[in-house]
Amino acid sequence: MASSAMAHAQTTPSVAPVAPDTLTVHADQHGAVINRDIFGQFAEHLGRGIYGGVWVGKESKIPNVRGIRSDVVNALRAIKVPVVRWPGGCFADEYHWRNGIGPANKRVTTVNTNWANAVEPNTFGTDEFMDFAAQIGSEAYLSVNVGSGTVEEANDWLEYMTAMAPATRALERTANGHKAPYKVKYLGLGNEMWGCGGPYTAEEYVTKMKPFAHFVHNQNPEQAPPKIDFAAIAKDLMSGKPMDGLPRNPNGMLRIAAGPNSADPSYTEVIMKAWKSKSPIYWDIDGISLHQYTWGSMPFNEPATGFGEQNYAMVLKQTMAMERTIALHSATMDKYDPKKHVALVVDEWGVWLKPTTGTEPLFLQQQQSLRDGIAAAMNLNIFARHADRVRMTNIAQMVNVLQAMIQTDGSKMVLTPTYHIYKMYVPFQDATLLPVSYNTGEYKLGTITLPQVDAIAARGRDGKIWLSLVNLDPNNAVDFAGGVQGLSATTAVGEVLTAERVDTVNSFDKPAAVAPRPVSFKASTGSLVLKLPPRSVTVVRLEP
Repeated sequence: MASSAMAHAQTTPSVAPVAPDTLTVHADQHGAVINRDIFGQFAEHLGRGIYGGVWVGKESKIPNVRGIRSDVVNALRAIKVPVVRWPGGCFADEYHWRNGIGPANKRVTTVNTNWANAVEPNTFGTDEFMDFAAQIGSEAYLSVNVGSGTVEEANDWLEYMTAMAPATRALERTANGHKAPYKVKYLGLGNEMWGCGGPYTAEEYVTKMKPFAHFVHNQNPEQAPPKIDFAAIAKDLMSGKPMDGLPRNPNGMLRIAAGPNSADPSYTEVIMKAWKSKSPIYWDIDGISLHQYTWGSMPFNEPATGFGEQNYAMVLKQTMAMERTIALHSATMDKYDPKKHVALVVDEWGVWLKPTTGTEPLFLQQQQSLRDGIAAAMNLNIFARHADRVRMTNIAQMVNVLQAMIQTDGSKMVLTPTYHIYKMYVPFQDATLLPVSYNTGEYKLGTITLPQVDAIAARGRDGKIWLSLVNLDPNNAVDFAGGVQGLSATTAVGEVLTAERVDTVNSFDKPAAVAPRPVSFKASTGSLVLKLPPRSVTVVRLEP
């Protein structure tokens, strides 16, 4: 049960009105572009994430297109998913791509040894994933098998996906139903090589990773790198001119090295030092991954439902640790890469809670509450504030696993509070961050002290100014007197996500218990006053 203060927040005694806090958006300044890939997703072969969540098979009575369930596709299209990471996760470093191509009745059945020894039929393989990505309008982020695979196997996989005829694997892809080469935007060079992908020390991983970075080629003509002018390179080297890198195709595939575990700096330091001293003719990377989850006070066992205010505050406190972790790794990367060529890619993050009662624990199926939606908004705000270095993230995971967007059960589907946050944040995709200054109080509970409000502002691609305001306080509303430097804002229009309690969830019986509702504010006495309910996320568009 949530505390009575949370459950009956509206019964607090009335007090004399106080002046609202102040907030100013500095529209006359600008920061980094918030790369749309910051709002990316992650789909691993784990539990019911793929089978039942995305894939139901062509013969299923559940409406589908080529075996991919249509309700999930339509929901994901609505949040404009920019990129999906697949096939893992820990699963990726035991995945052999040939098991998942060709006629379904001839594919190899294997065992998913990472996740509950579940049977893996391999009916959802490379072509099915690329079909899924196309149906939802997303780019592909493929993680190759560095742990138990070979460089040759990884390169063969990329050749199957990206080569043109008369290459043998291009003809094989054509025979399997897809003549045109696929586009692979990101290539992950292993997963958690300090853990389930190895384990390797950072130095061991760099040695193992370099051949994958060099020999795994994307042959799609639209993504192939420009031809190398060796004569020009030799001339520059002879003259002492520094060589920052080879000519790049702006549409080329980006390689992501498997990076650190949370705040451990060892992998970041070693990888960036190797990158700085590399010869770009032989290998290069475009990003380093980071994994950090929010566990609450009880790792793997934090209650997903029926929790109290102490649990709520602890989860949000741990969520804020993402800011410190990103700052730590960014500082290390800045030592070797002050121009920020290499991105920090947070390709696993989210709230990891106690599995739902009655489910296989290693299927990582958990319920999602308003609290988790608030935590998602806080993380997205952190990523936006660090958009100069953080250029992609992938929440774990998309359907039925961990902090999922969507939950399914047979033909039924429900959208989680986290899904609604992602839909509310669509205007921030590829928007330009704007400085925002505000004064607000604190939310305190015992030894935990948090800012009462977290906020970001940005100029969207539509030219409009968008503002996100997260009220962490579960008991008290907040009023802001807002202003915009460079714009006379008189109206704010958007949506607010809140509920009666922070542990409110959406279920198949009550799918809209936590759902956005319209909100609008108008200027009064020369100032735009924004009213934030307790335990809420508000996203508005500012209008003159």
